[in-house]
Amino acid sequence: MLAILAPILVFGLVIFVHEFGHFLAAKAVGVYAPRFSIGFGPSIFKFRRGETEYILAWLPLGGYVRMASRHDAETAFLEGGAEETTARPEDDPDYDPNAMIPFGPKPVPENRWFESKPLWARILIMIAGVVMNILLAIVVATGLVLSQGQTTLPTTVVGTVAPIAAAPELAQLQAGDTIRAVNGKAVSSWNDVQRGLLDTGDTLRIATNRGAIVVPMRDRKVTSDTLLDAIDVYLAPVIDSIVPGDPAAHAGLQRGDTIVSVNGAPIFAWTDMVDRVGRSANQALRFVVARAGGHDTLTVTPKAVDVADPATGETHVTGRIGAAAANPSVVHTSVPPLQAVSLGVRITVENAGAVFKILHEIGSGKQSVRQLGGPIAITRAAVDAARIGFQRLLELIALLSINVAVLNLLPIPILDGGQILINVLESAKGSPFSMRTREYILRFGLLAIALLFAIVMYNDTRVAFGKLFGWVGRLFGA
Repeated sequence: MLAILAPILVFGLVIFVHEFGHFLAAKAVGVYAPRFSIGFGPSIFKFRRGETEYILAWLPLGGYVRMASRHDAETAFLEGGAEETTARPEDDPDYDPNAMIPFGPKPVPENRWFESKPLWARILIMIAGVVMNILLAIVVATGLVLSQGQTTLPTTVVGTVAPIAAAPELAQLQAGDTIRAVNGKAVSSWNDVQRGLLDTGDTLRIATNRGAIVVPMRDRKVTSDTLLDAIDVYLAPVIDSIVPGDPAAHAGLQRGDTIVSVNGAPIFAWTDMVDRVGRSANQALRFVVARAGGHDTLTVTPKAVDVADPATGETHVTGRIGAAAANPSVVHTSVPPLQAVSLGVRITVENAGAVFKILHEIGSGKQSVRQLGGPIAITRAAVDAARIGFQRLLELIALLSINVAVLNLLPIPILDGGQILINVLESAKGSPFSMRTREYILRFGLLAIALLFAIVMYNDTRVAFGKLFGWVGRLFGA
């Protein structure tokens, strides 16, 4: 049920809100909108109310609001066809003699065509979907802040620092360091640290209890996301939970145990233990744990687990013992409504900024297009979020909604940003583009969207196909 309902809720709500924005704006300025569809292709079911037909279609990769237009013959097929071409004959059971085309014989009045409206009204219609997605993200983020308060991790102690070959200066930051400022801004929580890392420009500056660290961001491979992955907060090496039947349970590890050493190497943070275990699949390890005022020595043999690299899709073997760390002590504080709205707006702006930054880094070559996900990735994320809880599902809806808003602003024909640009250029030109020019623009837009779709579908399926081909190879001894 989760695999069905969670994606429907996430996709459906985000798409519905976007298209509903276009629809409301079109109605507000008097444009005739005969069709409102969630999804593309043949309809699952439909009904007509007033002068609009509402459709739920089979292909849930978007949606559209069909508006009466004289100059979109090239793209009308994406929206179920133009008014004249889809006009219903008199013997059609849905034919209405008192309705406008395509439902009846009456012509669309001159003032109801999209092109008859001034430029500001057309831009209002095209930007309304983006605005609605932004509002949805703000409303959801505000609701989450109101319901759960503000969560803060009140520590700035570093747990581990993964080496980055392209940024060797980062090695000056060590486990146990207390971060006092990032890029000149004082920090008092790990939330502040992460926010500072995300705002890093050409140079990262970190002030710690031991001194200042300067990391030039000279290599394209070094991004704020790379830094976030490299620097982890300190987690005490205390076991919170054990997976029944896994190596930790078989060895006798218990909740509340503090891991003192592994094979004689002292353990300072939970990440130290995870790193040692990860490199020791199927190898017996000697754990010394503090328990009930004393020390016990246990032998644990990590099991081998195949883990997929999210960037490359390649799998590698790592060790796991089936134990989880105690959650760090977080502080939850209630937030008054006005402050919740302010935080909801800030969260939405930060999410939008992160999307813009990723797009810029992909365009400049700092990030790989493999970071892009498509409908399969979103479906997986929706199911995973639903398994964790309704709160996580709402967080995904807010994040996806702002993603849709930002991506629709790209100046690609067919997308809202491209349509706005075309209308502005036509207005500056004083007349619509020729049919040939429109055809070239359409071809470019379709090619760009097809290429993007091919990339995200490849990204969505490469890990699965890699596992399939690996299994086939092992089956035939390759």
